[in-house]
Amino acid sequence: MNVLLILPSAENFDHIYDRELRARFPQLAVNSVDHHEKVGPYIEAAEVILTFSAFVTDRVVRDAKRLRWIQVLGSGVDGVANLPSLRKDVLITSGRGVQATPVSEAALSLMLMLSRDVPRMVKNQAARQWERWPSQLLHGRTLGILGVGQIGEALAVKAKAFGMHVVGISSTLRATEGFDRMYSRDQLREAVREIDYLVLLTPYSPETHHIINAQVLTRMKPSAFVINVARGGIVNEADLAQALRNNTLRGAALDVFHDEPLPPSSELWSLPNVIISPHLAGLNSSYPDSILPLLEKNIALFLAGKESEMVNLIVRPPP
Repeated sequence: MNVLLILPSAENFDHIYDRELRARFPQLAVNSVDHHEKVGPYIEAAEVILTFSAFVTDRVVRDAKRLRWIQVLGSGVDGVANLPSLRKDVLITSGRGVQATPVSEAALSLMLMLSRDVPRMVKNQAARQWERWPSQLLHGRTLGILGVGQIGEALAVKAKAFGMHVVGISSTLRATEGFDRMYSRDQLREAVREIDYLVLLTPYSPETHHIINAQVLTRMKPSAFVINVARGGIVNEADLAQALRNNTLRGAALDVFHDEPLPPSSELWSLPNVIISPHLAGLNSSYPDSILPLLEKNIALFLAGKESEMVNLIVRPPP
């Protein structure tokens, strides 16, 4: 079976996946490229693609004539499942659950960086300038989590350890550990009025496209922060930039963007109250160890013809 890994060089994990999968499944022919434009020599034979949703294009799935399965290594499959040329008979599985710890840690670290104004510290260090100011505590503040899945649940537990009040905003209302209150997604504009830190974790879909816009941002406290570790498309970046520029929002930490890499022309780069993180939230040195058990289980099931039992199988309309 021909397997193609599409992983950017920054991941630097392709050799680990290659070594471990070959050792477990010697019948696999594994090839890897660091960019979707380099798939040419391998794509025609590829039956399985292992990648993150941001690193595959419609041309890739169009040219993969023998493709039977895409294993997305991250949680979101929005950049794969909606590709126009993707055949309905191609299976899609995700890495849902693996990113709960790293992304929740990343969100919490960005909250702390905003509350302590770490960018100001870095700027002053570069200028050899000694300046002191009062920071804002997380303790006693209200965290709002838009998108209450496994990552949101992990973040809520961490936030409670800091003494925060935690509210969830979800398309499905349910009692969840670590949350003091739940709002429906339709109540978003009402919910944000009490939030000091709004962390975005909701999947991208037509329903969540630009769900964070001027109508939402103008209802937030001027002292509030927005942290996006979900998908760039859920934020109207022009509206967010305006709110940050006008100081109707105190600051933002952004790990994901509508266009990636973020173009040099984007105003977000130059706003002093913005932290730019280049899609690092889920990237960590332990990622292969976390996801390899899932990959091995899914490959074993796929080879055994037990596709319906595969982990995190995405239900798609029949062909």
